Amino acid sequence: MTQQDIERIKQLLASPKQIVIVPHKNPDGDAMGATLGLYHYLKKCNHQATVVAPNDYPDFLKWIPGDNTVLKHDSQTKECDNLIQKADIIFTLDFNALHRTGNMEPVLTESNAIKIMIDHHQAPDDFAAYIFSDVAMSSTCEMVYHFIDMLGDTNNIDANIATCLYVGIMTDTGSFRFSCTTSHTHRIVANLIEKGANNSQIHNNVYDTNTYEKLQLLGCALSNLKIIPESKTAYITLSQRELNKYNYKKGDTEGVVNYGLSLNNIVMAAIFIEDKQEGIIKISLRSKGDFSVNEFSRTHFEGGGHTNAAGGKSHLSLKDTVEKFISILPNYNKALNNE
Repeated sequence: MTQQDIERIKQLLASPKQIVIVPHKNPDGDAMGATLGLYHYLKKCNHQATVVAPNDYPDFLKWIPGDNTVLKHDSQTKECDNLIQKADIIFTLDFNALHRTGNMEPVLTESNAIKIMIDHHQAPDDFAAYIFSDVAMSSTCEMVYHFIDMLGDTNNIDANIATCLYVGIMTDTGSFRFSCTTSHTHRIVANLIEKGANNSQIHNNVYDTNTYEKLQLLGCALSNLKIIPESKTAYITLSQRELNKYNYKKGDTEGVVNYGLSLNNIVMAAIFIEDKQEGIIKISLRSKGDFSVNEFSRTHFEGGGHTNAAGGKSHLSLKDTVEKFISILPNYNKALNNE
């Protein structure tokens, strides 16, 4: 984003506007933290702002300040479509292509609103008038902080904004342990704590609210863990039957793939989750070093994301998807063993 772009956005935001803020489908901590952080900032600047999420998100994110104002497109379609159609500006946060919003894609495509993208995923589409894209950033929440800074307005960050942005930085950096966590990330986090983000309470709210059934599901997932030593790869499967047995709720499998990556001498980890309702196998991929699961997923599983964290999907059965995955691995053994 150029300085000229920033000046134009400043002019756009100089007077009250009707603004819609959109995360991706199945929003995570970074998506909800970024959208609600920006929501609170825009409200302080006297704009009529609304977060419109494509669908619901995990309960462990529903304490975030402003959660009670979020509209869900899948259950409040008419109201959401009306807001999108009347919007002067639409911010799209934490995704790089409109198809990532699911059933919201048509109404967003047809909207005449000025679109502003803030995102850290690779290869963004060019649907937005203004694009703030940086794959080196730890999270979209860190980018929202930079966006407010570029507007010269970090003094306007209060405890609510700081709390929202801390959530996304914490979750997308794996509690600050991933390689995307830079010294600058820590300086921003320190500033957010000074602004009122209660780091200990935020961590407890996100990570220490497990149910008994969620932990039982984790045990099931770990019992399904398999290792392919020659490919330095680990994978986990969860069938719909297993999900139903442990009363699966949205967000219950968040982060489970990282257990595979935590194994000694493992470079890539995957989890395959059966979703009978959508008729797909949902895939999450993680890696260490320079091995790109983004490219791996784009090539084989209709997905993408970051170098070390990506998602994808398969329309095959769970068994056939895993067999396809295993059959592909020998082509990558050299790269996986060079890490």
